[in-house]
Amino acid sequence: MNRNKGVTGPQGFRAAGIAAGIKQTGALDLALVVNDGPSDAAAGVFTTNKVKAAPVLWSQQVIQSRRLTAVVLNSGGANACTGPEGFQDTHATAEKVAEVLGTGAVDVAVCSTGLIGERLPMENVLSGVETAAKELASSVEAGLNAATAVMTTDKHPKQSWKASVQGWSVGGFVKGAGMLAPNMATMLSVITTDAKISGDQLDQALRTATGRTFDRLDVDGGTSTNDTVLVLASGASGVEPSFEDFVALLTEVSADLVKQLQGDAEGVTKEISITVKQAATEAEAVHIGRTIAEDNLVKTALFGSDPNWGRIAMALGRADAQIDPDVLQILINGVSLYRNGTRDRDRSEADLSGREIEIVIDLNVGGAEATVLTTDLSHDYVEENSAYSS
Repeated sequence: MNRNKGVTGPQGFRAAGIAAGIKQTGALDLALVVNDGPSDAAAGVFTTNKVKAAPVLWSQQVIQSRRLTAVVLNSGGANACTGPEGFQDTHATAEKVAEVLGTGAVDVAVCSTGLIGERLPMENVLSGVETAAKELASSVEAGLNAATAVMTTDKHPKQSWKASVQGWSVGGFVKGAGMLAPNMATMLSVITTDAKISGDQLDQALRTATGRTFDRLDVDGGTSTNDTVLVLASGASGVEPSFEDFVALLTEVSADLVKQLQGDAEGVTKEISITVKQAATEAEAVHIGRTIAEDNLVKTALFGSDPNWGRIAMALGRADAQIDPDVLQILINGVSLYRNGTRDRDRSEADLSGREIEIVIDLNVGGAEATVLTTDLSHDYVEENSAYSS
């Protein structure tokens, strides 16, 4: 896996990231990713939150054709809960991109991230689109600038790229550090591929991959108003992989992006994986994992490196799933602390001093398994989010 390359890694793509003046800091805040073809297949998944931002509503409409020429993204403002005027701003942004690229607005997806409830400075956005179009390039630097321009509370850009042995590849970037409990996406991500694949296959592949990766990260239980993952296929490699091979590589790149999201989450000091084994169904395994991941008592104990398995037992026990406390087992970093209804080894044997923590729940009621990723709840997380809009 190559984290020095992203959306410009696959053939047929150009990108740019510029400072449009949306952020008062002068940081990069507008990104443009363009598919030069020959194919323009595309697919997307979006937040399940009922309060959806204007860019999500727009992009959900245009992606129905399973094709895109470009994606424009901004940080510095979510354009969520901004009424009809906010949707008009999104439409105007897509039209501006279409104008400078010589395409149609229906071929342009729009993504925004930042504070909810404020209108975007549209003069800066529209002039920024013109500037970004002039700076489009297929270079590694251009891809990195695009990944950087979508950052909000992220500490660093997150991107990934990998080539198949057949000569096609998948690359992408992602942003997100807080409000992360995606129900099929997480904040904003653009993924590109130069494989030959149809829009319908791309849609199926994306839903399969995100279900196993982006949908298994739960930092704080907050499903964003703006969550979007888009994948664009140029077909420029000339190679048409099997569907299984494509899903495998797309899933691998997505998993690497999600791991970077976990490591860059707000206030993170512990990267926690929760694996639920021998569950009745995969859905129940995921549900139990997410219930534990979102429990503040569990998260604060892990922040303190405290192997308090009682809090884990409490959290999993309130999940709506098939659970028998007399047959389940709880392990933390390989040490069995609870088994068959009572304590097992002494909790002091579980070393939580490092950054990585592995929790394994063996339910012993079925054959399904799933892993959910989360982080601890630290002082820094509370402080950062208490002052987010000030």
